[in-house]
Amino acid sequence: MKTLTVDLGERSYPIFIGQGMLGSAELVKPYVQGTQVLIVTNETVAPLYLQQCEKAFADFDTHSVVLQDGEQYKTLEELNKVFDALIGNRFDRKCTLVALGGGVIGDMTGFAAAAYQRGVNFIQIPTTLLAQVDSSVGGKTGVNHPLGKNMIGAFHQPECVIIDTDTLNTLEDRQLSAGLAEVIKYGLIVDLPFFEWLEENLEKLLARDPQALSEAIERSCQNKADIVAKDEKEAGLRALFNLGHTFGHAIEAGMGYGVWLHGEAVSAGTMQAVYMSMLMGDLTSEDEKRIAKILDRANLPIMPPSVEEMSKQKFLDLMAGDKKVQAGTIRLVLLKAIGQAYVTGDYPYELLEQTLDEFRS
Repeated sequence: MKTLTVDLGERSYPIFIGQGMLGSAELVKPYVQGTQVLIVTNETVAPLYLQQCEKAFADFDTHSVVLQDGEQYKTLEELNKVFDALIGNRFDRKCTLVALGGGVIGDMTGFAAAAYQRGVNFIQIPTTLLAQVDSSVGGKTGVNHPLGKNMIGAFHQPECVIIDTDTLNTLEDRQLSAGLAEVIKYGLIVDLPFFEWLEENLEKLLARDPQALSEAIERSCQNKADIVAKDEKEAGLRALFNLGHTFGHAIEAGMGYGVWLHGEAVSAGTMQAVYMSMLMGDLTSEDEKRIAKILDRANLPIMPPSVEEMSKQKFLDLMAGDKKVQAGTIRLVLLKAIGQAYVTGDYPYELLEQTLDEFRS
């Protein structure tokens, strides 16, 4: 087992990465307050891992709630099922929530923990690659609104993150690829050596080689932990994690949540950000081809929805409604070079329109 730390002073917490940890009572006990535990999972993960997870919390008064699976269910209505379970079972403010599942479950459980009795503890046990390398770390929680992704939420850090890589053995290939979009993102924004490592080891990751997966997860989590420690609430540096996300969130909302997986939308959005970085005079056409190649090798889309599926105006309207917009300006994460990203709202607006036109011609 490897242990990383998200350094947030008194609120610091560990990230455990290893195999066979899901039922470990010894591992979780130090991070449970009080006597009451609510495990939140979904209908896909529950048959696979809920019973095993419950063993880890056998010494506590443990209940579970099973939500519907999918981004389309990341809603306030579905979230109320968690509050129903908490209030119905008279959970007190010393209770601990456990998020057992992918990014949707992690975000919703974290938001429930942030809101219930104005804040209770929670533990992240992510079971998808995307959740393991991205959404489980850093304390971003929330739900979607029909007009925008993750527009309702809170920053609420977990007590710990437990990443059992054995859960990836049951992950669908499409979900694995979606997670690789976020892994590749770290190389693009801050870690050129990691990007080069990914180019050399991508086939091992797709084949679920345990050692390669563990290395990719550790490198990704370390990159995220380092930046979150410097900028917990996205005042500046942390916004780099949004490479491809402003474009990608528009795709998810415009197509209907769940039609495109988050990682798929981020991949197509990343290529739009890459193209715009070329228009800004930073990346070369060779850089663009190199990035497109690794995303394509990861079985990820490099083109957004067609103009027949989603109009340019709808795309722009949804981007303008993204939570990263400031004073009416769509802020984007662009690349100066592979491994060097920056956030800007200072760009010629016609270049954004040109980018959307190019990908929709």
